[in-house]
Amino acid sequence: MASERDVRARLQRAGQEHLLRFCAELAPGPRAALLAELGALEPEALREHCRRAAAACAHPPGPPPDLAARLRPLPPECVGSASRCDPEMRRLWEEEGFRQIALNKVAVLLLAGGQGTRLGVTYPKGMYQVGLPSRKTLYQLQAERIQRVEQLAGQRHGTRCTIPWYIMTSEFTLGPTAKFFKEHDFFHLDPNNVIMFEQRMLPAVTFDGRAILEQKDKVAMAPDGNGGLYCALSDHQILEDMGRRGVEFVHVYCVDNILVRLADPVFIGFCVLRGADCGAKVVEKAYPEEPVGVVCQVDGVPQVVEYSEISPETAQLRGPDGSLLYSLGNICNHFFTRDFLQMVSSEFEPLLKPHVAVKKVPYVDEEGNPVKPIKPNGIKMEKFVFDVFQFAKSFVAFEVSREEEFSPLKNAASAARDNPATTRRALLTQHYRWALQAGAHFLDACGARLPEPPSLSGSREPPAICEISPLVSYSGEGLEEYLRGREFRSPLILDENQARALQP
Repeated sequence: MASERDVRARLQRAGQEHLLRFCAELAPGPRAALLAELGALEPEALREHCRRAAAACAHPPGPPPDLAARLRPLPPECVGSASRCDPEMRRLWEEEGFRQIALNKVAVLLLAGGQGTRLGVTYPKGMYQVGLPSRKTLYQLQAERIQRVEQLAGQRHGTRCTIPWYIMTSEFTLGPTAKFFKEHDFFHLDPNNVIMFEQRMLPAVTFDGRAILEQKDKVAMAPDGNGGLYCALSDHQILEDMGRRGVEFVHVYCVDNILVRLADPVFIGFCVLRGADCGAKVVEKAYPEEPVGVVCQVDGVPQVVEYSEISPETAQLRGPDGSLLYSLGNICNHFFTRDFLQMVSSEFEPLLKPHVAVKKVPYVDEEGNPVKPIKPNGIKMEKFVFDVFQFAKSFVAFEVSREEEFSPLKNAASAARDNPATTRRALLTQHYRWALQAGAHFLDACGARLPEPPSLSGSREPPAICEISPLVSYSGEGLEEYLRGREFRSPLILDENQARALQP
């Protein structure tokens, strides 16, 4: 371990010697921990990180003055749709996806490095229960979807197949996530096929470029954003592991979308048959000012432009058919070839520009007293996973139904949207819709059949509660044998045991 003298010299080179101002009063254990943390920071990289953070924060927010002239929608030939396509073409996409899964060429990669701060919890989001009758967490729903799509691919091609699950965590989420998976027996997945790895951490910085001490013996650190994936892949030899397993295609997604379809064979097949090295699932924006990034082109190159960077005038633009010109909303749901990830990690990662996030960062004052700020006081620098689209040789976007595939859990119950109630409602409404499509009928408290509503959306509660285990159906398939012509009282919880009982 580096000595205090060596660490102090390194911090002087970085212009951050203030991080040792309480070192002399620390007990041996905390002092050693602080020196180890600081000794791991490269002086030049630390100096540049703090300089860039302060410089970026000084730039005025809002759209770049010339962005509107450089912006274009994606060319139509780069965009596919799950709903507005020929049914035979969709079948071919799905079949190709299942074929690649059956060949063990597909992996899923979960971005789970962020904390549940906005959600109001101290543990990782994937451990959260939104209040489903089954009490399943996001992690369990995702694990069961992996099992089901493996089963479907295996049945189609007469083989046993495996979809490895790579989970990128952070210093904050690795321990709790690993413990949670062990306590739940990895949700009946083979532990050898669940690979957790940790992204890098970066110091939070004051507006004038000084790294922040969170405690006398600890620097305020934060994950380097979901775009930290590309360094983490190299740090932990994840791409080498994929290569040994024969993985060629990777589905990357965020933890908080309760409707996410892991290793979606339709999406995988679409991207493979198009020869894409990089792809993005998108949903149509609900309204021009919706706060989602837009997948489009800037200077002829595919990119996600944040909603804050698009002027209201540009957001309102419409095409000849009356639809929004910039309508493709990014949902952090991506396809990459392993070769593309290898190229980004080895060549292009240093070109990714970090983004500024102004946050309330706890710190110690000059007397060493802990302070919880009531307004933003620091900068966290993050890279975004989608910033690599610009390096793709063949980029595609794939539009899917919001009601079927996107309902993120971001906020606490007090928020108006993207909260536990809205995500729970989205899933239960989807399952109720699947049950009706499979021929089920629901009864009210008096035993009378409930009328089928003309339309169902996640904006209001379904007439009856219906939850379908992912182990029974991945995307609504195969439910007719259990539900057609049958009547059910609410709630209907269709798990594996109930499905066996309902089999003819």
